[in-house]
Amino acid sequence: MVMAEVTGRDGTAESDVGEDGSRQGNGQKSAGEVLIVTGMSGAGRSTAANALEDLGWYVVDNLPPQMLKPLLDLTELAAGVLPRVAVVVDVRGRDLFSDLPEAMRALRERRQIRLMFLDASDEVLVRRFEAVRRPHPLQGDGTILDGIRLERARLTAVRESADVIMDTSTYNIHQLATQVSDLFSEENAARHTLTILSFGFKYGLPPDADLVADMRFLPNPFWNEGLRPLTGEDADVREFVLAQEGAEDFIAAYAAALRPVLAGYQRENKRHSVVAVGCTGGKHRSVVMARELADRLAGVPGVAVRVKHRDLGRE
Repeated sequence: MVMAEVTGRDGTAESDVGEDGSRQGNGQKSAGEVLIVTGMSGAGRSTAANALEDLGWYVVDNLPPQMLKPLLDLTELAAGVLPRVAVVVDVRGRDLFSDLPEAMRALRERRQIRLMFLDASDEVLVRRFEAVRRPHPLQGDGTILDGIRLERARLTAVRESADVIMDTSTYNIHQLATQVSDLFSEENAARHTLTILSFGFKYGLPPDADLVADMRFLPNPFWNEGLRPLTGEDADVREFVLAQEGAEDFIAAYAAALRPVLAGYQRENKRHSVVAVGCTGGKHRSVVMARELADRLAGVPGVAVRVKHRDLGRE
């Protein structure tokens, strides 16, 4: 669960912070957002970093705190090239990590920086380390629990300075990624990209298709001499295909069946999927039905729909 609101350390309200994450009215040049990701080993830092990267953040892993200032200097010099930067800083930096609280204080004096702290119960962390059969980075000659307790003591000051504290004890990796996406995705950004791909069976199945629909149950416009040279992008072919018995029933039912699938993909943090729509040559029926399916799914919340025609023009 999220245990703190996403605000500045000084309590600055969202209205005092620009859309790019910089303070407003203080003469600072906009330099984009910076998020520090830290927390307990085994609490999900890598999963959070991957989720941020999927959202378009530039992610730097295992950076020593002493390198934060040069990185911020780079983001300011790069202007809009690095608009959203996330940095994973943790005890893998060993003695260097102890400088993080002081580094954060200095950096927050010059621009807004958010810090997300990932936590979990000791019992859960022990189970996670045992599951992957790896030692805790601080356990030394002791037990996993010894390492966890030492790390928790070292992170007390860092945790207290966090803008967001997320307890991942009850999350699997998909649920954690979804929580991170909910917190840090841009407003109205798509959570899932659906590619509807038309193709011709005679050229083979698309290897990356998640679902395949076969349009060969519809009469083939190829056998109509007036339609043969046209494609599914032409109005005459579209009217012909959609007028056939079963075409409307199929497209309505298939679009309805895909809606809960797309919602489930978002819950499971599956970012991309491909629905392949095929006919014999990928020129007429599949092109029409792929385009029609895309139109029916265009309003699904959180989904960006795009259409590609793999084999159109190939004959």
